[in-house]
Amino acid sequence: MDFVKDMREKARSLQKKLVLAEGTEPRTVKAARILADERLASRVSLVGKDSDVKAVAAREGVSLNGIDVIDPSTSPFLEGYAAEYFNLCHKKEEAKIKRGQEIKNPMTVERAKAEIAAQLRWGAMMVRLGDADAMVAGAENATADVLRAGIAIVGTVSKTASSCFVMQTTDPSWGVDGALVFSDCAVIPEPTEEQLADIAVSAAQSCREFLGAEPAVALLSFSTKGSASHDAVTKVQKAVEILKKRNLDFVFDGELQADAALVPSVTDKKAPGSPIKGKTNTLVFPNLGAGNIGYKLVQRLGKAEAFGPFLQGFSKPISDLSRGASVDDIVVTAAVTLGRAK
Repeated sequence: MDFVKDMREKARSLQKKLVLAEGTEPRTVKAARILADERLASRVSLVGKDSDVKAVAAREGVSLNGIDVIDPSTSPFLEGYAAEYFNLCHKKEEAKIKRGQEIKNPMTVERAKAEIAAQLRWGAMMVRLGDADAMVAGAENATADVLRAGIAIVGTVSKTASSCFVMQTTDPSWGVDGALVFSDCAVIPEPTEEQLADIAVSAAQSCREFLGAEPAVALLSFSTKGSASHDAVTKVQKAVEILKKRNLDFVFDGELQADAALVPSVTDKKAPGSPIKGKTNTLVFPNLGAGNIGYKLVQRLGKAEAFGPFLQGFSKPISDLSRGASVDDIVVTAAVTLGRAK
């Protein structure tokens, strides 16, 4: 499969609305032009002070024809967005009070109005309220900032927001025509067993959305079916037990070493009867160290293409960028994110 081509075609066919929250960032402005020209979205919006966005576009030689420039400070939606943000914050404060927690700096209407005008929060609110179907940011903001805006405003479908990479190998016998989902490789350093189970569910959904295939999820460890004893192994085993209680509609197995997950002959020896034998297309790593090292080894030594990280577990599609992202990286990430929009 050609992952990027497939996702570009999917985005073009869906014609969803995209917001690029960092509208004054030069690479983002250039990417907006490409996305509009290739008709990968029905509408592309850049968030930022109007004069600043236009100044960047002029300096970079980019036409803004057909691209919306949204200045939160002058937007007719400011009052409505601020009210929605205030209500969200107020509900969270009420929940904390019920748990006996003290609110030292309660949200006010005026503060809500000031905070929602920040680019990341504004973009997230556009997605929450349906004024955009997907958001991409991170070229000049840290991942933690993108996550905070997404969690606070867009919300998650589970308690755990995480990430995945799509790894496109040169061998079509792996995964789905050579492509696999690796998760989590960018967000949670040491997930609990509950978080690990959530990551597996989100990764399975990513497999459906990105690879167009039914997931076969392997929860990885340095142990296979109790071959080693350690707290790290126990955590994966408990995550598998949590998944079994959820009555899920995809196959999974664990704990498995990587070879037992990927090579059918090894599966037969180490985990006979495993439901994922010969089918594995989604790998869930026990922690961020393993995930990050794993994807980079496959990328560099295996000469695979690594696409991502893509955020998962959110109620609506948002994506984070590396601050070193190229213009093409932003375009690809946007296309992939648009391809997830309902």
